Amino acid sequence: MATPGDLIPEKVTIQSIGTSEKQLQRVRRICNALPETLEKISHGEPTFFVRKKVFVMFANNHHGDGHVAVWLPAPPGIQAMLIEDSPQKFFKPPYVGVRGWVGVELARVNDDELASHIHQAWRLVAPKRLQAEGSPSDRH
Repeated sequence: MATPGDLIPEKVTIQSIGTSEKQLQRVRRICNALPETLEKISHGEPTFFVRKKVFVMFANNHHGDGHVAVWLPAPPGIQAMLIEDSPQKFFKPPYVGVRGWVGVELARVNDDELASHIHQAWRLVAPKRLQAEGSPSDRH
């Protein structure tokens, strides 16, 4: 018979659960400061939308990959540059990586760098009229 400990994947520990919650709180704080942000669970993880379009997906050890990260859209060509320059911070996420999205290891970026990437993702996705009402960079 399985014990409760048998149900927790090998890479997941109580410490990593606390760490991932702290990382999620960082992401929430930055995303929720942006206009018309809505958080919903999508594909089993907290996901942030602006007017029904995703701009940040939180990934907590997705399918046991070991990453506590966000996945977000990046401008054309930026994904490859980031991964090449800093492979310890950035990676090509499954599913959306083929569309230029980038994975960001949350433990390897400070709040300013994370906010910069999230704000850029919001600007890529948010309608132009909403962007005209106030740039995310004005709030950071």
